Amino acid sequence: MKISFNWLKQYIDINEPVDEVSEILTDTGLEVEGVEKSEAVKGGLEGLVIGKVVECEPHPNADKLKITKVDIGESELSPIVCGAPNVEAGQTVVVATVGSTLYPTAGDSFKIKKAKIRGEVSQGMICAEDEIGLGTSHDGIMVLKTDLEPGTPAISHFDFEDDYTIEIGLTPNRADGTSHIGVARDLKAVWQREVKWPSVEDFKIDNHDLPIDVSVENNEACPRYSGLTLTGLTIEESPDWLKQRLLAIGLSPINNVVDITNFVLHETGQPLHAFDADQITGNKVIVKTMPAGSKFTTLDEAERTLTEHDLMICNAEEGMCIGGVFGGIKSGVSESTKSIFLESAYFSPEYIRRTAQHHQLKTDASFRFERGTDPNITVYALKRAALLMKEIVGGKISSEVVDIYPNKIEDFRIPVKYRNIDRLLGKTLERIEIKTILENLDIKVVDETEKGFLAIVPPYRVDVQREADVIEEILRIYGFQNIELPDFVGSEFLAEHENQSADHSRRQITEYLVGNGFYELMTNSLTKPEYADWTSSLKSEENVEILNKLSEDLGVMRQSLLFTGLEVIAYNINRRQKDLKLFEFGKTYKHSQNGYSENVRLSVLLTGDFEPESWMNQAGGTRYHQLAGIAGGILDKMGVKNLQSKHSDSDLMDYGLVYELNSKPLVELGCVSPSILKKMGIKQEVFYADFDCDLLFRQTIDNIVIERPSRFPEVRRDLSLVVDKGVEFKDIRQVALKTERKILKNIDVFDVYEGDRIGENQKAYALKFILEDKEKTLTDKVIDKTMKRLMSAFENELEALIRQ
Repeated sequence: MKISFNWLKQYIDINEPVDEVSEILTDTGLEVEGVEKSEAVKGGLEGLVIGKVVECEPHPNADKLKITKVDIGESELSPIVCGAPNVEAGQTVVVATVGSTLYPTAGDSFKIKKAKIRGEVSQGMICAEDEIGLGTSHDGIMVLKTDLEPGTPAISHFDFEDDYTIEIGLTPNRADGTSHIGVARDLKAVWQREVKWPSVEDFKIDNHDLPIDVSVENNEACPRYSGLTLTGLTIEESPDWLKQRLLAIGLSPINNVVDITNFVLHETGQPLHAFDADQITGNKVIVKTMPAGSKFTTLDEAERTLTEHDLMICNAEEGMCIGGVFGGIKSGVSESTKSIFLESAYFSPEYIRRTAQHHQLKTDASFRFERGTDPNITVYALKRAALLMKEIVGGKISSEVVDIYPNKIEDFRIPVKYRNIDRLLGKTLERIEIKTILENLDIKVVDETEKGFLAIVPPYRVDVQREADVIEEILRIYGFQNIELPDFVGSEFLAEHENQSADHSRRQITEYLVGNGFYELMTNSLTKPEYADWTSSLKSEENVEILNKLSEDLGVMRQSLLFTGLEVIAYNINRRQKDLKLFEFGKTYKHSQNGYSENVRLSVLLTGDFEPESWMNQAGGTRYHQLAGIAGGILDKMGVKNLQSKHSDSDLMDYGLVYELNSKPLVELGCVSPSILKKMGIKQEVFYADFDCDLLFRQTIDNIVIERPSRFPEVRRDLSLVVDKGVEFKDIRQVALKTERKILKNIDVFDVYEGDRIGENQKAYALKFILEDKEKTLTDKVIDKTMKRLMSAFENELEALIRQ
């Protein structure tokens, strides 16, 4: 949101420089993202001076040109060839001198040079308003009424001053700050200076020539609707001061009526809409919803299909405007408009938000309505705009003010306790200071006792509805920076805390992964709803939808870290970064019949080559077991033992495993489904591990046992087994450890073979066994006896064939 510094000064006395004001606004929660100096007119009219046309004669070689001699304050008159039809001797004009640069309203800038035009010397240019960026008229040169001497810089004649545009990154909760007066209210609370609202005391009804019958059929969607009519309007370009105000905040002037509605919107925060009264069939305005499927053409000439929740402003026969969002193509103000119906309403934020999102229409009006405007300001804004129109457009107010407000929106009444203020602030403030801050924020303090008070909060402060919100208001105006840090910091615990905190566990895992060449991700928790449609493992009905969506692509909270991680991989691969080792700690969100759930997850992603290609490492891509090794390292770091494994049945994975702890899934890892990768535009394998951190971080490393290394050597023996394809290594390991508990230290697989030399439904495991006795040196007899016992167990329990 953009605020003009000069405009802001109209509503509150400001003696401080713009940088100091920006710092104060940021401290109060209206974060200033940037301040940009803006010239009142581009180029500052540098090189342009006041000139006096002394002579004006026809050009001898061109019928439409004239040769003038102009006094620009120099010792000699300047010859200038001019093609304007209205140039005459005796006029005071604006002259662009040789070497100056002009910035026209339309087109590129150009430099004034000494030239010959049809054989006559021309040293400068007598300017029209569009040629120097002061308007759009090109009917003739500007003729000034001024006593300024020739040669005086032209900027001296115009009431221009440079401005600063303050860019505020408005958070969704601060609906009260969407206007210049809204920003002034925060400065009032800090400085304790009054906000100067423009007076509407001169408002009066001129006649009753154009009464409009107004009815509201849906009071839920439109709790308050106000309006009046104006007649005798002359639609034309706005005066310079009004155009400058709008240009300062990035708006393009349109015409005087539309510009006034935009001006009042950015002044007060109240959106207005002007309807061409001649287009209001039957002189009736009806606020209602229309049947689902109804067609309506908006100002951008797009035909839209309405839903049953779209609030429409209609005449006796058809819709004229999507209420609070966008006008219709027929009812807008044009050059031929002579009379208008001016609307000022309070619309339900829920209705406006739903409509704006459905039709993908984001306007200045919907931006404010969907956050919550002030229901008590509709008539004030209406009168303010009507008075400006009488002054600028020359119209008359031709009806009574219609104000339909059947159920008044009440103030919020919030009990507040002083002890909670002291506790949350971390500092005890004087009670009078608390009251002063709140009252300067338009929050009344009533029913005060020693223990607390009742806060009466106006309804335009939609973000202040709880005791904690009131306390936050006190803190943001008092200043976070004014809360001193204590000399000693202490903590209180209501119960025993865990031996190892989640932060400590996270740091351990991060150090391990970074040490293995991984980079940490931080992706957006908002994501595309369609991702849940790509897989049966995620369900669309479990999406947590955002009410005030920024876009459809950021419409829901993520159910999995996979897709945002794949977005990062796709982005990097498209920029020729194909070898990636990534991880992310983040939250996932789901909605069910039991409510909403939030879960902390760790995702690990591998793709491309695991190690950089070199003379030592051949390029071969990442393999599943490299991911499994990393996952195992994480589990070892956390001291996790006694896991059970099973095949993953998730269609997120092409293949993979799930490790369970006490029958609860702890980590799922595998190769991402090719169909998902194809939809993401990824043409190489991606391996993915998903950890449940809520479960993982509950593991404490308090079961570490330190043992003295054995004084006796370990022995290795290898064995090859041919088994059915359904037999997995975990089955072999389980049989081995059950058969020999004493001296079998470890068992691992170093090769797997499937091919023509064995049966079609078989595979061969090459295994290594590490044997060790901590009390004595192993003899060949003991080793052979142990291996025979193991082979016999494999033959009996797994129907294995021992390869000799």
